[in-house]
Amino acid sequence: MNARFSAYSAALGAVLVAAIIGACSGGDSSGDSTSAAASRTPSSVSNAAASANPMDVVTWHNDIARTGQQLAETILTPANVRSSTFGKLGFFSVDGLVDAEPLFLANVSIAGGTHNVLYVATENASVYAFDADNGTVLWKVSTLGSGESPSDDHGCTQITPKIGITATPVIDRSRGPNGAMYVVGMSKDGAGGYHQRIHALDVTTGAELFNGPTEIRATYPGNGAGSQNGTLTFDPGQYAERASLLLLRGSVYTAWTSHCDFMPYTGWVIGYDANTLQQSSVLNVTPNGQMGSIWMSGAGPASDGEAIFLLDANGTFDVTQNEHEMPIHGDHGNGFLRINLAPLRVQDYFQPSNTVQESNQDEDLGSGGAMVLPDFTDANGIVRHLAIGAGKNGVIYVVNRFSLGKFDSNGDHIYQELVGRIRGPMFGSPAYFNNTVYFGAVGDSIKAFTISNAALSGTPTSQTRESFGFPGATPGISANGTTNGILWAAENGAVGVLRAYDATNLDFELYSSNDAGARDQFGQGNKFITPMIANGKVYVGTRTGVAVFGLLSN
Repeated sequence: MNARFSAYSAALGAVLVAAIIGACSGGDSSGDSTSAAASRTPSSVSNAAASANPMDVVTWHNDIARTGQQLAETILTPANVRSSTFGKLGFFSVDGLVDAEPLFLANVSIAGGTHNVLYVATENASVYAFDADNGTVLWKVSTLGSGESPSDDHGCTQITPKIGITATPVIDRSRGPNGAMYVVGMSKDGAGGYHQRIHALDVTTGAELFNGPTEIRATYPGNGAGSQNGTLTFDPGQYAERASLLLLRGSVYTAWTSHCDFMPYTGWVIGYDANTLQQSSVLNVTPNGQMGSIWMSGAGPASDGEAIFLLDANGTFDVTQNEHEMPIHGDHGNGFLRINLAPLRVQDYFQPSNTVQESNQDEDLGSGGAMVLPDFTDANGIVRHLAIGAGKNGVIYVVNRFSLGKFDSNGDHIYQELVGRIRGPMFGSPAYFNNTVYFGAVGDSIKAFTISNAALSGTPTSQTRESFGFPGATPGISANGTTNGILWAAENGAVGVLRAYDATNLDFELYSSNDAGARDQFGQGNKFITPMIANGKVYVGTRTGVAVFGLLSN
């Protein structure tokens, strides 16, 4: 995780489905051949997070690839997102911090009518369903059990003062009678015991589905931190669910981090059947070591529809490898991991050549989130299947999803590596739009890198004039297909700021919530928040609710 943290104080758009979702096959260290790519059978996007409307936002950063694209936005354009025509429309108050990204469903039959619905989870362990257009509360439920309260912060300032629902939930409109929203809640009972539970809530009523909730419990073979007699046991009080949930191929995947770096802890990924809430698979990525948590500043594990990709935090990595170049004890701390399913297992990985030093200095990859890129063809006609991410060392890593690069103490062997192009650590994730990747590192401007011949440009092709303090920015994109692209970013601080830029030229700022004085301000900013865009509105989670922006004529 990050001991120095305080010091730094659904579905895919139709144009990308064929490119991002595909069945897996092997490849060499430089990429897959066109013939291998052509042999793939596309997977159903509904296996990830089913959506009945292209406007829906059912998972963190819009899709399982975590691109941050809202490609069905027909109302907001670079021409009308100006302070004279665009601004704050309202504020939906809630009972706690909004650390999870709000989610959105269009045209839901709910509360005796049809509504666009905004779903908001809080650290007070509450879930709200708002009319997304006028702020009416359609329902509100708690994930607490009888006599329980949200968890205390365990003396760690990362999630404070209490911990209820931190991770962004995920929605599947095809599950249950009306659709299901999967939520993980933490609580503390009257006897001082801690609980982590996974809930499936009916999207129209908030009622529990599938005989839920289910207590999150797990064991895994290993002699790592906190083990007894060769077995690791998941301790619900020792962990927080910070990374957003992933719904993939009928299972909901949770990934776990520590409270600060308070020992003992290791790195857990736990899956639950989306129809029954029964545990489907368990993985520990540092079973014979320590640390190696999964938090990614709230980002969700990414997927190409077949495997899971994530950046793991500082922890044990076995520099001695077996004949398959895998760590001899199965410890993958501080790695860029490919996790295969059924059962969960680390199938491949990349470790920086100085990985042990990075972990010792808390300069791990795991502060940032991974993103799956659409497929690109290089100058030799080879189709490349890539993923990308960056962490605290400020290096951009582009990996081949089918041969990540593994470990060599003498140097890195990955598809592409950009050193010194972002000038701060990443506490968040990049976004993708129209052959461009956007990074918002701490203390840096948001920078755009274009993709040509299946490679990122060596230097930014545009960047914002403004720099962003801690924790940087995780941008979101709104567009109508490939046109009218706008990059949105929330700026943290004593006064939070929503900013909008022309996605084709970040030097052109379209709008700032400071432009009109106090009119559009929404109070203190909240870390790790990415703006969510739907149906002509932009929703920004804050410490006390959700600020709603749109065209002032509305």
